Amino acid sequence: MSRPLLVRCAGLAGSVLLAVAAWASGARSPWQPTMTPRTVLSGADGLLAPSAWVLGTVLLIGAWWAGRHVVPSARWAYVTAGLWALPLLPVLPLGSYDVYSYACQGHVLAAGQDPYSAGVAALGCPWLDAVSPTWRASPAPYGPVFLLLAAAAAKLGGTLAGTVAALRVIAVLGVLLIAVCLPILARRRGVPVERAVWLVLACPLIPIHLVSGAHNDAVMVGLLLAALAVATRPPATVTLIAAGVLIGLATGVKVTAVVVLPFLVLMAAPARAPIRALVRPAALVLGAAAAALVAVSAVTGLGFGWLANLSDSGASVQWTSPPTAVGLTAELVGRIFGAQWTVVPATRILGLAVLAVALVALWWRARGGDPPRSAGLALAATVALAPVFHPWYAIWPQAVLGATVRRETRWLVVPAAVAAALCLPDGYNLALATRVQGAVAMTVLVGVLAARRWRGRQAVPA
Repeated sequence: MSRPLLVRCAGLAGSVLLAVAAWASGARSPWQPTMTPRTVLSGADGLLAPSAWVLGTVLLIGAWWAGRHVVPSARWAYVTAGLWALPLLPVLPLGSYDVYSYACQGHVLAAGQDPYSAGVAALGCPWLDAVSPTWRASPAPYGPVFLLLAAAAAKLGGTLAGTVAALRVIAVLGVLLIAVCLPILARRRGVPVERAVWLVLACPLIPIHLVSGAHNDAVMVGLLLAALAVATRPPATVTLIAAGVLIGLATGVKVTAVVVLPFLVLMAAPARAPIRALVRPAALVLGAAAAALVAVSAVTGLGFGWLANLSDSGASVQWTSPPTAVGLTAELVGRIFGAQWTVVPATRILGLAVLAVALVALWWRARGGDPPRSAGLALAATVALAPVFHPWYAIWPQAVLGATVRRETRWLVVPAAVAAALCLPDGYNLALATRVQGAVAMTVLVGVLAARRWRGRQAVPA
């Protein structure tokens, strides 16, 4: 058996095993999470689901890792990625109950109510028992573009199962948009298309969280990549407007997409162009993005209430967010010495401050060339420095950097591989079981990276 065929078969076997795990212990209605490390070790979950999840995850991640240097063609990579996603289409969602929240928010909007005004528990969603209790009282934090799609899914699906199926179709369409845009962006950045397709579409995060979990990140990333692909064309007025509309729609799914907007402006001007040369493209891109967002908001009739709801997403406190991990470690040290201080809010604010500085620095540096790659790095900084990290967030920078980074990609593969292994079939995040150890390890890693960065700057001759 040839090595490419071995990689394809190993990944497919992993995907089939994950489908078995989803069938046996995926996120189901009503909400009743069962699998945790404790239940697995006690034998309460039996042998089938835990074994299928472990073996499936190892095989899928291992095949993706091993296949980085054996991809014979872009077509082969596309077919392989499609085969790996296929077994997960007809089974329960893996790794998260979020799709049930989407279904309820869509139902609420379809019924003429405002999902930005209150949580689905207060607005009478008939599928409330499928939603995680954490989010039942939280107003929707997603933009109007996604809520319109969720409302359409609720109308077309009718039942909870039908709505979830429709939301999965929407997520798959988002993945297909990613697949269409990847080669355009990769070719124009001088990156081999087969490598870009492999790093992004075959990444285990895609079948596990975007296809099976049906996360709305699929739509956001698809529109974001479309904006970057359009912006690589000659900077005519229609190109700038189209790129602005696409990034506006992406922001209307999740506000994170707005991070890419300043880099789209740079793509419309020559390298090291003076600031005055950016005024026209900035006006066109910003104007088109704002117009698209306002238009969709007007269609929903809900306005911009979702922006005020973004703070609710910070309720999750896990070491997978570096600023949160540093705060948790400081609190642990304080308890060792008898102090009961609360540090996490402060380190999160500090992380956001560092993020603001990093984004400005990346944009300024991108004026010298390669704005698309800098946009990917900006998304990576956003993921790393935000107060909360969920595994599927890793696909944001993965999708852009996979199509724009020309050198060795191990540093890009490792975080995605780790993120893909964090969630048990019905959504339990392993970061919860390793809260102390993970926080300390992440803090040490942050310190090491900061020290290396500092020494590197000191070694540069004046």
